[in-house]
Amino acid sequence: MRVLIVKVSALGDVVHTLPVLAYLTQTAPGVEIDWLVEEESAPLLEGHPLIAEVLRLRTRHWRTLGLYGMMQEFFTFAAALRRRHYDLVLDLQGNAKSGMFTVVARGNNKYGFDRDEVREPLNLLAGGRRVALLPAERAVARRALAVARTALPGGGDVPLTGPLHLVPEARAAVRRRLKVEGWNRKPLAVLHYGTTWATKLWAREHWQTLAARLTREQEIQILLTWGNERERTAAESIAAAAGRRAALWPRTSLPELAALLAEADVAVGGDTGPIHVAAALGTPTVSIYRATDGNRNGPPGDRHIRLQAPRSCSPCLRKHCDRDTVCARSISPEEVYAAVAGRLDRASITKPESMAMPPPEIPAAGADNP
Repeated sequence: MRVLIVKVSALGDVVHTLPVLAYLTQTAPGVEIDWLVEEESAPLLEGHPLIAEVLRLRTRHWRTLGLYGMMQEFFTFAAALRRRHYDLVLDLQGNAKSGMFTVVARGNNKYGFDRDEVREPLNLLAGGRRVALLPAERAVARRALAVARTALPGGGDVPLTGPLHLVPEARAAVRRRLKVEGWNRKPLAVLHYGTTWATKLWAREHWQTLAARLTREQEIQILLTWGNERERTAAESIAAAAGRRAALWPRTSLPELAALLAEADVAVGGDTGPIHVAAALGTPTVSIYRATDGNRNGPPGDRHIRLQAPRSCSPCLRKHCDRDTVCARSISPEEVYAAVAGRLDRASITKPESMAMPPPEIPAAGADNP
């Protein structure tokens, strides 16, 4: 059996879809799985032992080529995709872009979300069987699995996070850097300030208070990750408030970021890709939610704490709000500190080995994989 997964972006959404690999592999032994994804997230999937081939989309580059150049690139890519034939095509994105490539792909059977669950109505033009979700399946970690179970019924339970592999070279490079810089002291926390929406950000002064208290009272090593210059500026101010046991991690490759998160005892951040990567690697997380719903979007399982803004309008799904400053401060540093301290105590006893190539056997359902 050959299966194409169409889940093109973003990083967190791609990570949430990883359990489908475990389900397909368990349900159809010998299955060959290709994955269509934007090139920004592709390095996280390339080399994964459960994926036959990662098909890289470069739509951001295509848009720089003008209309004629973009159309040339699209038709070249579409022709290459049409030369492949799949038994199943799973559109696990539900927007116009994924629908377009689902139409292009040759497949005996195609599945996607129904009209109540697609992100953009144009996706419905892709046809195929449309899967309606039960209320319990609307959590992000369960959405993609619900489509896979409909397309290929009969499989058992799989964990709701991972499996995510680590590139051995990336892991070795991260461990060398940690040792050389003197950042390999334990416990280690990775803090990620940035998110894609301003209304997902936690107040910078709260981050500073949290980091300072963690280094003072927990004697913890803190590394701050960042993705752009605005985030770097914020991370520098947080590190400065925390003192000598806090430092900025350089902007490295996606495999090296994953390797760093695997080394951490806890990862802290908002509704952002690195938090989901950490969870997929077995690292405990504390995540902060304002505009989005932590129960829907957050890492599942009791290894992870999801803190929701205590406001009647949260989650609002708004990218701009005139009450943004008040909301950003509504979760206190004390609450986040208590959650992080609790994860550190638990991590010292229960953190498993991270999933490296080849991955371990998929464990049976349990507390962390209901």
